[in-house]
Amino acid sequence: MSDGQPIPDQGFEEVLQYLKESRGFDFTGYKRTSLMRRVRHRMSQIGVEDYGDYIDQLQVNADEFSVLFNTILINVTAFFRDPEAWAYLREEVIPTLLAERGPDDPIRVWSAGCASGEEAYSLAIALAEAMGPERFRQQVKIYATDVDDEALTQARHASYVERDLQSVPAELAAKYFEHHNGRYSFRKDLRRSVIFGRNDLVQDAPISRIDLLVCRNTLMYFNQETQAKILGRFHFALVPKGVLFLGKAEMLLSHSRIFDPIDLKRRIFRKAAGGAGTPAHFVSHAMVHDRRVDLRGMDELREHAFSASPVAQIVVTAEDVVALINRQAETTFGLSVKDVGRPLRDVDISYRPVELRGYVEQARLERKSLRVKDVEWLRGPSESLWFEVHVNPLVGADNTILGVTVAFHDVTAARRLLEDLEHANRQLESAYEELQSTNEELETTNEELQSTVEELETTNEELQSTNEELETMNEELQSTNDELQTINEALRERTTELDRVNDFLESILTSLRAGVIVLDVQMRVLAWNRGAEELWGVRRDEAEGEHLLNLDIGLPVAELRPVVRSALGDGMFMEEVKLSAVNRRGREVLVRVVCSSLRTNGGEPDGAILVMEQQ
Repeated sequence: MSDGQPIPDQGFEEVLQYLKESRGFDFTGYKRTSLMRRVRHRMSQIGVEDYGDYIDQLQVNADEFSVLFNTILINVTAFFRDPEAWAYLREEVIPTLLAERGPDDPIRVWSAGCASGEEAYSLAIALAEAMGPERFRQQVKIYATDVDDEALTQARHASYVERDLQSVPAELAAKYFEHHNGRYSFRKDLRRSVIFGRNDLVQDAPISRIDLLVCRNTLMYFNQETQAKILGRFHFALVPKGVLFLGKAEMLLSHSRIFDPIDLKRRIFRKAAGGAGTPAHFVSHAMVHDRRVDLRGMDELREHAFSASPVAQIVVTAEDVVALINRQAETTFGLSVKDVGRPLRDVDISYRPVELRGYVEQARLERKSLRVKDVEWLRGPSESLWFEVHVNPLVGADNTILGVTVAFHDVTAARRLLEDLEHANRQLESAYEELQSTNEELETTNEELQSTVEELETTNEELQSTNEELETMNEELQSTNDELQTINEALRERTTELDRVNDFLESILTSLRAGVIVLDVQMRVLAWNRGAEELWGVRRDEAEGEHLLNLDIGLPVAELRPVVRSALGDGMFMEEVKLSAVNRRGREVLVRVVCSSLRTNGGEPDGAILVMEQQ
């Protein structure tokens, strides 16, 4: 198809119908190729394969609508996009447009499909440079419209990052943008002249009385029928001699009757005057001098001249009798001298190739020439001839009708040339439309790729930021690891010291000949030296952790409970008792037990120490 439309997919059409019914957004005028590609792209992102399943997704997830619209409506734009065309607009078109209007006349501009506002502010800069900021504020109104509400919100903020201003000359950026917190905002005093609003070019009414209409790389998303509809609305919106500025991928191949090109290469057009008639043509008639010359043989000369005429011709009298037939008529229509003098109705030429009697009668009654166009005559089984029949009344000197002459002008060659020309024009227009459709499709794909590149750049920046954060965290972890290693080294040193102290204490306890028992506040054995092992016959590993009163030794430990309780309650307590006991050899012995309190550094009791000696 010439407009690049694929065979309709019923499932996809149901998605478009659902969008139209549920959200009032009609995508049916968009090109199916790019539209299906964008919808399939979104479906693949969320892992949906079937169009019916995707409709279910739209029904249960209201946020999916905005994501889908952002995927379909590719907002690829930039300040002064296509610099050569914008330079021509600033240097040639805008000065001419201002010169055609008075110094106080309002200037109305429409930026259709403005996306995030760069195009509208580019127009503001170009007009402010041509008119001066003060005159711009007083006279100019720029109406910027789009169907994407999210993009319009961004455009109203008029705040951009440094990368967005790369295509703006440095002197213009400094003059028209204010730098604050790493962002660049368009001047507030000029921003009031730029009015943003939602407008669907397919469904909504156009803005009227527009002097300059800019719609760049927007029409290429629509099919040919929708493009024609939108261009008709643009023609209505523009004032006489209004200017239309399109994108480099868009042409007006079949709409030249309503727009005249100013610069076809840069896609700048002027509104053509509607309903203009063709200029009148005046014919002047020269004086004809009546020169009477006596020429002999005039009748014979006239007869031979009429007979030799290359145009087939017959003459009919006022009584509808065939009076004259020239040689070309005889050859073409098979007439002969025998047909002269016969009534016109009896001759085949009266009804073939065209019904002549009505035209002859009309010419005779109205006394004016008639011309019958596009008369086809089939001469033979395969030969077709075309004629233009001229029927002229012959009026005498006394204003009476002498007869009627019928001339058959053979226009077969011209007709065939015209048909060939029309066929060639149709082929050329079809080729142009296919080329234009291909160009628009390529531009659409280019914008999709550009959008994808921008998304990848954003993702790359996010990954770069994440990488930097990870590097920072790695450095912090490395620093923490170094601190932990330092702490570990200190702990290792403290452990070594503690081991030395424990060994020292162990050697002291081992070296003491007396039995030594160290108890905690619950009277559990913390230490049991070798003297205690020798005295009572209980190993260290058997005694440590056991309650003193649970030890099965020859010492009557129950009698020690009051003394130990006192030592656990008073940090300064110390008392000596003597008890009869049985040592490990089974011999009765007298044991001297010294019980003292185990104190902390603060002097608080933290256990008890029992020192036992056999008497």
